Amino acid sequence: MIFNALKIVIQSGNYNREDLLNNMDFYLLKGRITQSQYDELNVLIL
Repeated sequence: MIFNALKIVIQSGNYNREDLLNNMDFYLLKGRITQSQYDELNVLIL
């Protein structure tokens, strides 16, 4: 669920890159997203 929400935010283009990366790091550490999901989102940001 978090993964899909993050993907929507990225696709909208309405985000602060640094804040989004910090959130993604937090979700990865807490197990809310997997490493492969993190990697996929990271590619979309760049």
